[in-house]
Amino acid sequence: MSIRVALLGYGNLSRGVESAIQQNPDMELVAVFSRRDPASVKIRDTRAAVLSVEDLPAWKDKIDVLVLGGGSATDLPEQTPKYAEMFNVIDSFDTHARIPEHFANVDQAAKESGHVAVISMGWDPGMFSLLRMISDAVLPEGKHYTFWGRGVSQGHSDAIRRIPGVKDARQYTVPVESTVERVRNGETPELTARQQHTRECYVVAEEGADLQKIEEAIKTMPNYFADYDTTVHFISEEELKRDHSGLPHGGFVLRSGVTGWEKEHKHIVEYNLKLDSNPEFTGSVITAYARAVYRLAKEGQSGCKTVFDIAPAYLSPKSPEELRAHLL
Repeated sequence: MSIRVALLGYGNLSRGVESAIQQNPDMELVAVFSRRDPASVKIRDTRAAVLSVEDLPAWKDKIDVLVLGGGSATDLPEQTPKYAEMFNVIDSFDTHARIPEHFANVDQAAKESGHVAVISMGWDPGMFSLLRMISDAVLPEGKHYTFWGRGVSQGHSDAIRRIPGVKDARQYTVPVESTVERVRNGETPELTARQQHTRECYVVAEEGADLQKIEEAIKTMPNYFADYDTTVHFISEEELKRDHSGLPHGGFVLRSGVTGWEKEHKHIVEYNLKLDSNPEFTGSVITAYARAVYRLAKEGQSGCKTVFDIAPAYLSPKSPEELRAHLL
């Protein structure tokens, strides 16, 4: 029997999950739920139902895992605990500073209802989080550094689009090259967020909008832009479509540490990603962890989980014997 997956929302991330499901024979997309008129939502997988979000409660026994495709700024803090009361869920909440608070809210809802919820899944937070944890455990005397980009941040772009007067936007996260080279050379500097990355924003404003007010709202937004050198470019809708229609991204995690009785040996661990499509890769990670959500629920587990809590074997469609024979 296939794992029955449903999507809440049909933006870039949900389309990435929809694409990934087609590469996983043990999974099927059964429904897409939207706040828009379902008749206006055209999905690729024509076998799945397209329904209103109001129809979700009636599907309690028809969905194994509900993937929440909303944004971290306003959608997921409300949606994930709400729907964890009805379903096993997974989200991509990426506001790092608020993850403990989000975990607590979702954990309470999932435990009370007996469901499994996985939060903050993707490549960062997600895969990069796991690499940071492992390298920190292996090289306890050292420091880790994470650099993102140059690439489009879906969460930050979504946060800009929520500002009144903004019609559309793309935000690029850009590593500070001089800082990257220092770390790769074995230095372990104390760095502020501003020293590690800059942020470039390309914004299409509504006609008549106050551009100065929009720019100020972006540059002072806590958890997103306030701690970075941020550049805002106002461009036309045509320019955005022509020059910024793709969604590339990537990044790398580095751990610089020492071993030996005299701490005489230096080591640098680096994990690198270069992505043509941020939402498709993120959707692929979420799809693999949706399989884990299903398996954990089948075991009778409940509550909120993160990437740290889930054994890697739960992600794979391969049997334990196949994993040991071919990947160990």
